[in-house]
Amino acid sequence: MHKAIRTMTIASLCIPLFMAAQSGSNVTLPQDKGPSKIDVASYPPDQQKGYKVFADKCSKCHTIARPINTTMTRPEWERYVKRMMHKPNSGIGDSQGKTIFDFLAYDQENRKDKNPSAFSKSLSDEEIEKLKAQQH
Repeated sequence: MHKAIRTMTIASLCIPLFMAAQSGSNVTLPQDKGPSKIDVASYPPDQQKGYKVFADKCSKCHTIARPINTTMTRPEWERYVKRMMHKPNSGIGDSQGKTIFDFLAYDQENRKDKNPSAFSKSLSDEEIEKLKAQQH
């Protein structure tokens, strides 16, 4: 009985923290307004599976349109995926992080690099903070 009460108390204290963490990054970027799906039918089977992991995991914290419409270099994608893996509640383990990175790198090379003007460059933390200030 005491254990159940303690668990409920801890949960009730953690929920507001979780909600604050999620809303703290709640900003609309230009990329969020673009397409929210990729037709991966022509991608290799392993990349099609990677797309599913990417869509499932990355949509937990931000729109899936954000990474779909952002162009980055391979090292930038690697750094970005590692950063997202360390976010609270991302639920992205090492193998899933590698799968997501492999998909994003493949997609960058095979879709975005062929038409870079159709995509947005990633924004710096400072640019994102300016957008947050304008939107709140």
